[in-house]
Amino acid sequence: MDMSSIMQQAQQFQQNMARIQDELALKKVTGSAGGGMVTVTANGKSEILSVVIERAMIVEKEAEMLQDLIVAASNDALRKARELGKAEMGKLTGGLNLPGLSNMFG
Repeated sequence: MDMSSIMQQAQQFQQNMARIQDELALKKVTGSAGGGMVTVTANGKSEILSVVIERAMIVEKEAEMLQDLIVAASNDALRKARELGKAEMGKLTGGLNLPGLSNMFG
């Protein structure tokens, strides 16, 4: 392989990686807790987009449990977002564990 070919492949890889990151921003995952009483939606870039709480949970005496459920649902959604990111990057790298890229999504 000549240097020109290597540079061209690196540039194509970089373009593909940018495209995947753009696509991840549009993909959504949902985490839930409390049997679905709290759901949190995140995008593939690990940004929380929304929180939905069943009305039955919105009572003062349940505030502490509600807070715990929001944290649990958020962590569930973010875990799914990281898994989505790793799966999409795995398509680009052909399953290779490349330093720096494998840690990109948690």
